[in-house]
Amino acid sequence: MNKTTNKPVIGITMGDPAGIGPEIIIKALSDHSLRTSAHFVIFGLSEVMAYAADQLEAEPYWGRIQHENISNNILTDVVLADYDEIDFSVKSKRQPGKNAGAASFKFVDDAIALARRGLLDAIVTAPICKESWVKAGIKNFPGHTELLADRCYARRYAMMFAGGPFRVTLATIHESLFAIRNSLNIGKIFDPIDLTHKALRDYFGISRPKIAVAGLNPHAGENGLFGDEEQRIIEPAIVMACDRGMDVVGPYPADTLFHSALSGKYDAIIAMYHDQGLIPVKLMAFDKAVNVTLGLDIIRTSPDHGVAFDIAGKNLARPDSITEAIKLAIHMARCKSAL
Repeated sequence: MNKTTNKPVIGITMGDPAGIGPEIIIKALSDHSLRTSAHFVIFGLSEVMAYAADQLEAEPYWGRIQHENISNNILTDVVLADYDEIDFSVKSKRQPGKNAGAASFKFVDDAIALARRGLLDAIVTAPICKESWVKAGIKNFPGHTELLADRCYARRYAMMFAGGPFRVTLATIHESLFAIRNSLNIGKIFDPIDLTHKALRDYFGISRPKIAVAGLNPHAGENGLFGDEEQRIIEPAIVMACDRGMDVVGPYPADTLFHSALSGKYDAIIAMYHDQGLIPVKLMAFDKAVNVTLGLDIIRTSPDHGVAFDIAGKNLARPDSITEAIKLAIHMARCKSAL
């Protein structure tokens, strides 16, 4: 928190410079009320931002510094930390690329380091392209979440998606459907329950969160007829959580659980795998859903969409999701300072 202005300092990483990241950042922070509610450091490329602003016919509202010179006394509303040593042309094709991958990785890696040093109160990450990271030789991290967990030495972490009537935390992240059955264990279910419970109390103001857990199999296994993971793994995790004073119910069939949650019956849902949780979230809040990484020693949010190479540079990208991610990051930063 900036001691002079009492505003949080939020880092925003550009994401893949060939994607829609520059466009949605410019559009989101064009809202004067949002732009003046915090101090912002954009990690990116000055030439790309200027080019995007020109395409949008937007007047640049940010200052520029070399990324090596970021200090802990940021008083301007928005400053761009420029990586002008990175070789990336604004005329590059809108597709996965080695240089774009190296750039987007560097932006977020540096932002994490500064957040852990206390120079940033939260970070918001614009979309990266996983294929670009692989082309750049970055193969140890399937995405932002795994990099964040590694850099923050997080033993337990989870992805929560907040959008519309839902808050959904995933028990597994980037795993194939065939691998999930063999990777699930009681800890993989208990940890997201515990992390979600803490996040709802600390950041969402819910003193007694009610959490529902989805089953893995159709009809939540139908008492073992369609799989026994519910009985062997999920139910014991729920019992553990309840024994620790949490209000947790389930496992429930996923096809009816989300319908029940529409009315606000539950404060959050634990989904077993990526699409089980993300399909209902994106159905109800495709343009406004936010991804929050739980279990870190820093705050990180992001829009719940990809790089959208197909519409990049065409002034078609909507900034709603990154706007919500920025607002939530500011809210969480203020809550953390009050803890």
